[in-house]
Amino acid sequence: MILKGNIKSSSLSKTIFFGTCIFLFLVLIASMPRVSFPLFFAFVLSLIFKPVVPSLRKFGIPKTLSIIIVFIVFGFLFIYPILKIGPTIQKESENFQFYVPKIEKLLNENYAKLRNNASEKLGVDLPEDIVNKGILVVQNEIGDILLQAPNLLASILEWLLLVPLFLFFLLKDGNKIKRGFLKLVPNSIFERAYNLVYQFNLQIGDYIFAKFVEASIVGLIITCGLLIIDVRFAFLLGIVAGVTNIIPYIGPFLGMIPGLILCFLDFGISPTLGAVFILYMVANIIDLAFVFPILVSKIVDLHPVLVVVSVIIGSQYLGIVGMIISIPLAASLKLIVREIYKNVYPDTSRGSL
Repeated sequence: MILKGNIKSSSLSKTIFFGTCIFLFLVLIASMPRVSFPLFFAFVLSLIFKPVVPSLRKFGIPKTLSIIIVFIVFGFLFIYPILKIGPTIQKESENFQFYVPKIEKLLNENYAKLRNNASEKLGVDLPEDIVNKGILVVQNEIGDILLQAPNLLASILEWLLLVPLFLFFLLKDGNKIKRGFLKLVPNSIFERAYNLVYQFNLQIGDYIFAKFVEASIVGLIITCGLLIIDVRFAFLLGIVAGVTNIIPYIGPFLGMIPGLILCFLDFGISPTLGAVFILYMVANIIDLAFVFPILVSKIVDLHPVLVVVSVIIGSQYLGIVGMIISIPLAASLKLIVREIYKNVYPDTSRGSL
């Protein structure tokens, strides 16, 4: 009886200590965003690149050298396209400033027509300077962003230092860190905790990689289509379409708006504008009908209602960032709830046979 009491007391102490460590770790991460965000990004990259290191080690390459090879290959694949397409994107970005007056003129002309129609047909007098006020607000926001540019540049440089550093040690010592974490787990929940960590790493890593592939496919379709139609800023608009596609639901529509506006300014209401609209619709249909179901939805395995609710909650608390991370967080929460449910309501059907 004394031995059983000591075992129960030891198990309870381990559980309390484990829970305290997890709580303190979460508080520490939440209180240090300059470290936690690069660490999270490095963790995501480690989930993507982690399977590559064992593959290289099968050829007798040491682990550290394998990680260095992964860094070199990733750096080449990331930097080379930027150096190759960068001048074109920079030129397009510089030329884009000449379209700003056209956009302002277009907005003022259409709003003037709207005011006249509202006054003549409805007898409603709309404010005269609402467009100018809106443009002024946008200019002020852009000015604020430019004022924050030095801080943003400093953060980017900090990330360029911290992310590779964290990524290297996560790839090199990731298994040691996981073993150290699992040593803290009480024996009563060790098996479930191990399975949960494995499922979490597998699902989140696959989801991030799938979203990257999905965004790349959409951006490539838009870029190639705009080049064929001979529309300006094809590369820039393709990048915008790919990046905004990461945002669930509203992303494809956000990516479509700049292309349609610029095409309208160049060609007006014409077959070219219709072709660009069809191109965006076809790209989004391919994404929603084929790419998303095959690459993304099967990975997270969430009911559509849960996906919508998680995106809404994420946008409410963290804006666009919340929308992006809402689905993987919901999938992680589902894994945790499922493991707790299995522990509280064990399946006894097999034992009764």
